[in-house]
Amino acid sequence: MSRGVGVIGAGPGVAALHLPTLARLRDRFRVSHISDRGSGRAAALAERLGVPASRGVAELLADPSVQVIAVCSPPSEHARNILDAVDAGVTAILCEKPLATTAEEAHAVIDACRSAGVRLLVATNHFYDGAWDRAKHHLVALEGDIRTIAVTVALPPNDRYHAAVTELEPGAAPARSGPDLADPDLAASVVRQLVLGLAVHDLPAVRDLARDFEGVDFAVAVPPIGYTIGFRASGIHVVLTAVMLPDGPDALWRLSIGTSADRVDVEFPPAFVHAGSATVRVRAGDVRTTSYRREPDDGYLREWQALDALLEGAATMEYHEVLDDALFTIALADAAAEAVRRGGTP
Repeated sequence: MSRGVGVIGAGPGVAALHLPTLARLRDRFRVSHISDRGSGRAAALAERLGVPASRGVAELLADPSVQVIAVCSPPSEHARNILDAVDAGVTAILCEKPLATTAEEAHAVIDACRSAGVRLLVATNHFYDGAWDRAKHHLVALEGDIRTIAVTVALPPNDRYHAAVTELEPGAAPARSGPDLADPDLAASVVRQLVLGLAVHDLPAVRDLARDFEGVDFAVAVPPIGYTIGFRASGIHVVLTAVMLPDGPDALWRLSIGTSADRVDVEFPPAFVHAGSATVRVRAGDVRTTSYRREPDDGYLREWQALDALLEGAATMEYHEVLDDALFTIALADAAAEAVRRGGTP
């Protein structure tokens, strides 16, 4: 059965990722309505698909053809959009990351979805990438102690990345050269938003291995826009590094896990492209390297397939895991921001 999808938001992620993905899954999902906040982009996208477009969410949520909602609005609106969708009686919601920006919001949306039986999936595409499944399989089979986790992200200067991972207050949007990170409060705000919008791609995978957040050791805002954060979870040291570089190289997005026996590197394709799964390389202690083949399906496709499995009853809806992922991310964002505000340390 093909279910009608109402898409809230019409930014670059919708145009480049979700609409092409849903076109590949038209036997299970079909776009039936697109809305925006008045930019006019929804109308342009909807015209290509021959579906209605509207401003705001009321008309979309009242459309009887909409059974599933894709929340692709700015992060500050995610919780409200989810609550409105639950009230409207939708059956499932795919929410772009983050689920919420505060712990209170996260609890509210999970309570609402659980009470109404609404299937909820957060679109952390790296977690759904088939390469991450292969990396986890290796780590479980090895039974080695995980010692370190590192996520390294280097992005070229690109307005799509800035818009997708930062949501500064009006008038505070960074110029191409970046915001004034010498201001501790602004730097803390930037780092918090980058954790919620950028680091969140990988934090569910990190929490797969290190479930309990223990605290931040250091956090620094990196110019022109980026961060370096060190924290502990379940006794494992984790380092997150990200920077958007003027005149930088091609995008790099790598998750590395160091164990007592080897190192596992998962290298993800750049954002906003369909390039298949990540690549996985295992470097053993004797310097041997094993590479796993790349799959044609990427995490963007697999996250929608995972939502379909929830709707079909082929997978179990684990609200507590969705909530714990969100609380992990929010706790890290808050602690990192406070460390930045204090000059780098807690």
